[in-house]
Amino acid sequence: MTLRVEGTLGVEDAELICRICRDLERERGRGITLDLADLSFLDSDSAHILCRLKAEHGVSLEGLHLFIQRVIEMAEQDERSCGSVLYRSPRGGL
Repeated sequence: MTLRVEGTLGVEDAELICRICRDLERERGRGITLDLADLSFLDSDSAHILCRLKAEHGVSLEGLHLFIQRVIEMAEQDERSCGSVLYRSPRGGL
């Protein structure tokens, strides 16, 4: 299943996408792809959430423009250098 993300992606939106992906994974048991071709901006906290989705739930990220790809790569590097310490929402989500 592919979900298309458009516009800008902030932390609250990324957390919502995370919940949706986890729910779909439970219901359908199939892989999920996020199409980010129409995403114009995401911040580093949102990138960490997407990286966690990718690592823990096998969500594929496709359609990455250079800027978006670089932000996600930097988040992945941060996560590798910090071990398992990842972004945690103050609201208790990812």
